[in-house]
Amino acid sequence: MALLGSEYVTLKQGNLAPDFSLMNVDGIFYSLQDIKGEKATLIIFMCNHCPYVLPKINEIKRIAKSFEGLTVIGINSNESENYPEDSYEKMQEYFDKWNIDFYYLHDSSQEVAQDYGAVCTPDPFLFDSDLKLIFHSRIDDTHGKEEGTHELYHAIQEFLETGNISVEEHPSMGCSIKWKMD
Repeated sequence: MALLGSEYVTLKQGNLAPDFSLMNVDGIFYSLQDIKGEKATLIIFMCNHCPYVLPKINEIKRIAKSFEGLTVIGINSNESENYPEDSYEKMQEYFDKWNIDFYYLHDSSQEVAQDYGAVCTPDPFLFDSDLKLIFHSRIDDTHGKEEGTHELYHAIQEFLETGNISVEEHPSMGCSIKWKMD
């Protein structure tokens, strides 16, 4: 496990979210256009085993429940041959175990992670209703503690209330995405 930051992202503020069609844990393929939010869309690259993702699950669920017009999409891009905890079957198990109430899609080709420039888990990208990138930052600074600054929550709240975001961005930190070896 290595702690990585996402400061070398390919998507920049105002860039359009690359479209995709990925299988959800319910066995149905969804495109981004099919499930994007009416007001905003949050895409979080995540996985089942990362010790940086696990403490953030409840915060992600809180975000998903808190904002009308926001769609939350988790994407697991980790290769699973060497990391069987991140297999599609395990995604289904974790979806039930965590009682997740947002989309959890499988990026088996890893093309979506590459298109977004995602490098770690968790790595959140927030888009407006036109799917333009408006915020790319860590979820919060709690690092497993109760107290802290919930930057992502506050950025979404501010955007939905005012159309602007004044919350400072910080690089996402977490485990590296587990890339396939060619």
